[in-house]
Amino acid sequence: MSLSSSAVPSIIRIAAALLIGADGQTLLVRKRDTQAFMQPGGKIEAGEQPLQALTRELEEELGLRIEPSQARYLQQFSAPAANEPGHEVQAEVFLIHIDTPVSPAAEIAEVRWIDPRGDGDLFLAPLTRDLILPFYRRLQATLV
Repeated sequence: MSLSSSAVPSIIRIAAALLIGADGQTLLVRKRDTQAFMQPGGKIEAGEQPLQALTRELEEELGLRIEPSQARYLQQFSAPAANEPGHEVQAEVFLIHIDTPVSPAAEIAEVRWIDPRGDGDLFLAPLTRDLILPFYRRLQATLV
């Protein structure tokens, strides 16, 4: 007996960055032909480690080259996928502080820096809105 595909969401494994600029703002991206803003990053390919995937995706999507030692692993988050109905994203999230300019490339249509204490008046992906930004706010509160 098999489960119907609607009963169990398909999992999309991704690596994502909580990029924080020198001014404390965080960078969000919007992919071409979509509405939701989210953390930069992307799918983890077969045989790839999450940090390898993130390093590759940041360079492809933003022209941003990082040293793996710059990335601090936060944790894994799961939420409904913003752009793939019936799918769930399982994200390995890393905190990275940067002080270099970025520009959209590949499938990224737009980048926005926002205050992580708010939503920047943007339509946010569930993972960003419900999990990553609230997590970062709690983390910041413990450091004050």
